[in-house]
Amino acid sequence: MYVLDASAFIEEYDTEESIATIPAVREELADGAGYRFDAMEGAGMHIHIPDEGAIDRVKQAANGTGDLGVLSETDIRLLAAAMELDATLVTDDYAMQNVADALDVPVDVIAKAGIEERRDWHFQCQGCGQEFDEHHDRCPICGADLARKNPT
Repeated sequence: MYVLDASAFIEEYDTEESIATIPAVREELADGAGYRFDAMEGAGMHIHIPDEGAIDRVKQAANGTGDLGVLSETDIRLLAAAMELDATLVTDDYAMQNVADALDVPVDVIAKAGIEERRDWHFQCQGCGQEFDEHHDRCPICGADLARKNPT
C-alpha cells in the first residue's frame, strides 16, 4: 500500500498498488490535483485517520531528528498513517523523508531526488550563538530565536 502526500496528486503519481491518504490532503489541493483526489477517492482510495498514539510517536521521532518545527499537522498525520498501515509514503518533502527514515517507513519520491542520509538537526541561537541538540521556542540563555543548523 502507498500513502499519498499532496505532491503525489499534483505530480499525477500512478501505481497499480492500493493507495491511501488522509482527509487533510484534499484541503491542500486545487484545480486538477483536487479533481484527481476526488476521482481516486471515488475509485476506492482508502481515507485513513491515524490514531493519537501513532501521531505522538511521529512527533517524538520528528523532535528527535529536529524536524518537528517544520512539519505541518498534515505531514505528521500522513507519516502516522503510513506507519499504521505499514505502507510506503509517497512524498517529495525532505523533512517528511527524514522522519520516515527514523521511523523505518519506506518512502517513494516523485519529482525530486530523495534524501541521501537521515539528519539529526542541531539548533543555534541567533543571538548568543549557543548550539542545542533539541529545539526550544527560544534560547534558554539569552531569549533570542533559534535556527535549524545542518549537523556536520
